Amino acid sequence: MGKVSTSNFRTGMVIEVENDLYSIVDYQHVKPGKGGAFLRTKLKGVVNEKNIEKKFRSGEDVIEVRVEHQPYQFLYREGNLYYFMHQETYEQFPVEEERINKAEFIAEGQVCTVVIDVDNDKVLYAHPPDQLVAKVADTRPGIKGDTAQGGDKPATLESGATIQVPLFIDKGEEIKVDTRTSEYIERVTSN
Repeated sequence: MGKVSTSNFRTGMVIEVENDLYSIVDYQHVKPGKGGAFLRTKLKGVVNEKNIEKKFRSGEDVIEVRVEHQPYQFLYREGNLYYFMHQETYEQFPVEEERINKAEFIAEGQVCTVVIDVDNDKVLYAHPPDQLVAKVADTRPGIKGDTAQGGDKPATLESGATIQVPLFIDKGEEIKVDTRTSEYIERVTSN
């Protein structure tokens, strides 16, 4: 964690703003006719995922935070702690439930992304892959001829998440899901 000038901003850099961490999505140098130059930025919260816009004076110093995105395998849950294991070192550690994004999509054995503040060796948050293949644990059966009109029905996945799926999806089938939007993508067929 070190100070960096706004003249060194780059897309993807993580900075501290009002005790929260934000990733720079976009920035623009502005030189108005009157007054000093400034940077207009669009920021996305690293932990809270809030989107904000903020202006910085040209040459102003801000705190840069180094973060790493590491793949870890989810092992099990105990109370409000989720236990993850590093794929190469087999190091295990717990992550509090409030630091898990889209926890309802995380199932045992699944490889998730854990975001770590390198300087403080602190876990910021963990999340499942953006798209994953999941097995349908429960859904009401489709009735013959029901699919002609199209439509959706609720389905519970093995991880416990409930999403809307097309009427032709049955219990036990594997489907591809977008975890960011909690939407069905397609049925997975085995060849």
